[in-house]
Amino acid sequence: MSKVIAHSLFSDFDIDLFKSGKHYKLYEKLGSHSTEVEGVEGTYFAVWAPTARAVSVVGNFNGWNDKEHQLNVRWDESGIWEGFIPEIGHGEIYKYKIHSNNHGAVTEKADPFARYCEHPPNTASIIWEAEYTWKDKKWMGYRAEKNGLDRPYSVYEVHLGSWKKKNGNEFLTYKELTEDLVSYVKEMGFTHVEFMPVMEYPYDPSWGYQLTGYFAPTSRFGEPEGFKLLVDKLHQNDIGVILDWVPSHFPEDAHGLGFFDGSHLYEHPDRRKGYHPDWKSLIFNYGRNEVRAFLISNALFWLDQFHADALRVDAVASMIYLDYSREEGEWEPNMYGNNENLEALSFIRELNQAVYENFEGVQTIAEESTAFTGVSKPVSLGGLGFGMKWMMGWMHDTLEYFKKDPINRKYHQDDLTFSMTYAFTENFMLPFSHDEVVYGKQSLVYRMPGDEWQQFANLRLLFGYMFTHPGTNLIFQGGEFGQTSEWNFQQSLDWHLLEHKVHSGVQKLVKDLNAFYKSHPALYEKQFSPEGFQWIDYGDHENSVLTYIRKGHDKKNDIYIALNLTPVPRENYRIGIPKKSGQVKELFNSDAQKYGGSGMETNISKLSTKEWHGHKKSVEMTIPPLSIVIFK
Repeated sequence: MSKVIAHSLFSDFDIDLFKSGKHYKLYEKLGSHSTEVEGVEGTYFAVWAPTARAVSVVGNFNGWNDKEHQLNVRWDESGIWEGFIPEIGHGEIYKYKIHSNNHGAVTEKADPFARYCEHPPNTASIIWEAEYTWKDKKWMGYRAEKNGLDRPYSVYEVHLGSWKKKNGNEFLTYKELTEDLVSYVKEMGFTHVEFMPVMEYPYDPSWGYQLTGYFAPTSRFGEPEGFKLLVDKLHQNDIGVILDWVPSHFPEDAHGLGFFDGSHLYEHPDRRKGYHPDWKSLIFNYGRNEVRAFLISNALFWLDQFHADALRVDAVASMIYLDYSREEGEWEPNMYGNNENLEALSFIRELNQAVYENFEGVQTIAEESTAFTGVSKPVSLGGLGFGMKWMMGWMHDTLEYFKKDPINRKYHQDDLTFSMTYAFTENFMLPFSHDEVVYGKQSLVYRMPGDEWQQFANLRLLFGYMFTHPGTNLIFQGGEFGQTSEWNFQQSLDWHLLEHKVHSGVQKLVKDLNAFYKSHPALYEKQFSPEGFQWIDYGDHENSVLTYIRKGHDKKNDIYIALNLTPVPRENYRIGIPKKSGQVKELFNSDAQKYGGSGMETNISKLSTKEWHGHKKSVEMTIPPLSIVIFK
């Protein structure tokens, strides 16, 4: 006989919202919740399993016997099984044993809504409802201003398992990262941290992109409150937190969401829509209301319960195209005969509307690699509704250009200038992400040509170019000091490299670029508007020199940028200036000795009446080798 007491947290209205896909706080209802029934403390369980004929909660408390604690199915055809088990609570491990009506299939699953999971390779869920008192009220009060699209956005992308290790090769805990990582990011001046997925995942080589515990921070680094503390400390130091979020696919692990109740519950039943050939994983059924509610509830959960400031949505292109990575015959066109996944597009729009309507001052950022239009345009104007989009084309073209021998760069200058033809079609973030330093691509610095001096000069120039190009920016861990080896998720970054001047010089440069970016409104006030950028000259292919202006609201804040993309100094180089008068002042020079440069003087002249580049005034200067010079 079941020892489960009938109990429910669901109202009829909750059920109606769930069935219609509009319940965005399912984490308050489904899963395990400590409560009291008839004066007895215990835990209420609720799980969605509409194809089941019996669902039991199993764990150490009942010897994993599925006859002991059988849940009750609701009468309203919602497919929810629920019940209250007395005298079990915080810290207890459990799973759901599901006997299916579908050919008698039996599954044993982790709770999709579990707040905490066992440390992999163990796979059970843990009842977890510890208290945490947030201390980031100040940040949350002015976050909308700090996190706006007209504010500096310089992002440090971090993989928590490999940023730094201890005792040889042990993970740092969330609490230890609270000390080491927070102080480092603050010292370097980044405005935001982006964490590669922190949600529980079973397989380390997936880097976190194959999730099984959508509502649980991974137990690799400690308890959920440890991760809350890390976010809290970042906020207390005026650093925003972006979480990688993966609604595009999930693994087939036996304890995960796949074939959950003996049916294709979360995944699309048609393998042409429900299976990723690249990642050998399952794709959500975006047309199923309850699945949409699950995913949107999950996105809002991290914003609500963990105070995340932005979600970077992974692999959006794979969601919106039916033929993504598929050959002819492996996909079926939509009702209009084209390759767009209409259900996924509808889901994405609903997701973004829900995020922005429910939370002030947050952003969503799309990793979307195609020319799909309107990704960062509001849904009300026909767009997908993201706040920003990764500028993958810029990243590819820029790295292709920089790896060329400077003697040949004059033939490829269009690779750099092309981005300005579409720079304002979306709100672009410029990423040098983890994907660019793995699988034989080499580290950023070793993709640069020439001897060691030229490689590091190129890297400094590359970062200077990124910070002065319209848009926000992102650097993956290690890039900021010229990590020489490819990223390896199994080991720490090579922090010892900072003993060498070339590496410490790059680190100082990135630190100063962050400070420069934040202190010069011309670089962020109009970063997504064509009004914020003006070419002076993009056609000097022979010298491989680019000159341009960045503009903010006040013309007094305009800054001028000159790039010398060769190791040959450009002496007495004349640049046209659209200014009638004013002093000329150098603001930044990537060739400075403190960065490991040659320290060559720029010798910028006073404003001259000599017409140049179509302007009535001009200056003359020396642009050092492989350098960026900024002046006003």
